Amino acid sequence: MANTSSRTLRLLSLLQARQYWPGPELAERLGVCERTLRRDVDRLRELGYPVQASPGVDGGYRLAAGAALPPLVVDDEEAVALAVGLRLAASGAGSHVAEASARALAKVTQVMPPRLRRQVEAVAAMTESASWGSADVSVAPAVLTSAAIACRDAERVRFGYTAASGEQTRRHVEPHRLVALDRRWYLVGYDLDRQDWRTFRLDRVMVPSGTTMPPVSPTGARFRPREIPGGDAADFVRRTISSAPATYEVVAIVEAGAGVVKEKIGRWATIEDLGPERCRVRMTPPEDGDWPVIALGVTDADFEVVSPAAVADRVRAWGERFTRAAGHE
Repeated sequence: MANTSSRTLRLLSLLQARQYWPGPELAERLGVCERTLRRDVDRLRELGYPVQASPGVDGGYRLAAGAALPPLVVDDEEAVALAVGLRLAASGAGSHVAEASARALAKVTQVMPPRLRRQVEAVAAMTESASWGSADVSVAPAVLTSAAIACRDAERVRFGYTAASGEQTRRHVEPHRLVALDRRWYLVGYDLDRQDWRTFRLDRVMVPSGTTMPPVSPTGARFRPREIPGGDAADFVRRTISSAPATYEVVAIVEAGAGVVKEKIGRWATIEDLGPERCRVRMTPPEDGDWPVIALGVTDADFEVVSPAAVADRVRAWGERFTRAAGHE
C-alpha cells in the first residue's frame, strides 16, 4: 500500500479526472478499504478541496467547484494564468504535450470558482492563436481577462498605453479580438480617437496602482462590431507586424504549391507562387527564435532557406539532431 501522502495525491488526481466515482470502485483503484478511503477524503477536505460524498450503498464521491480556490495552492491571478497557458498549449500541434495540457486544463477548470471560470472562458472565446511558442508571461492576468471580457461583451474601453517610442497615452477603443502571436498577446480594436484599426501589445497596457478598476476599463457603452480589414484578426496582426521594422526576414523556397503551403502556414508567412509545385515563403519574426524552422517543417515538403544564414544553420542543426534521434549517422 502506498504511504498516506502519495495516496492522498493519487486520490486527488482520480477525483479531478472524473465527475463522479462510486465509493467501492475508488477504494479498489487506491488499493484500500472504504474506511481508509473516508479518512483520505477527510484529509483532502482539511486542505480545502471540496469533496462531496453521496451516502448509501451506491454512494460515491465527486470534487465540486469551490467557493474559493483551495488554500496554499494558487491565487486567483495565478489560476487564470495557468488555465490560459494550458488552453494555448492544448490548442497547439497534435502531440502528447497537447493531450496532457488538455487533461490538466480539465482538472484546473473543474475546481475553479464560477467567476474565474467565466474569465478563462472569455479569454478562450475571444483569442485567435497564431503561434507555436508560449505567450509572453509579462502580461498581467488582469489586463488579459479585462480585455477578453470587453471583446466578448462588445463594450467600449479606455486604457493607458505605452507606445514603442515610450509615449504614454489614453486610448478609447472598440475591442475586437485577442491574438496570441509569436510569444506576444495583442488586442485588435478600432481606435475611436484615431478613427482607424490598431493593434495593441497587452504587455504595454498600463496597470494603474491603488485602484480596483480593471486595467482595460469598460465604459458602459456597447457597440455594433465593425468588419475588421481582411476579416481575420490574426492575419491583421501578422500584417501589421510585417509592415513594421523587423530584426530580420526569413526567405525560403518550398517545393510545393502555394495554395497547399498557404493552407498550412499562411497565417505566419507571406506566400508567393512560383509555379505549380514551387513557392517562395517570407517570414518576418520580430525577434530571433526557432518557430520559422518549425513552420517550414510543417509544410511537409522539401525546402531551401535562402536567407538568413543563421536560420539555414538552425535547419542544419535540427536535421542532424533528428538524424541522430532516428539512429542513422
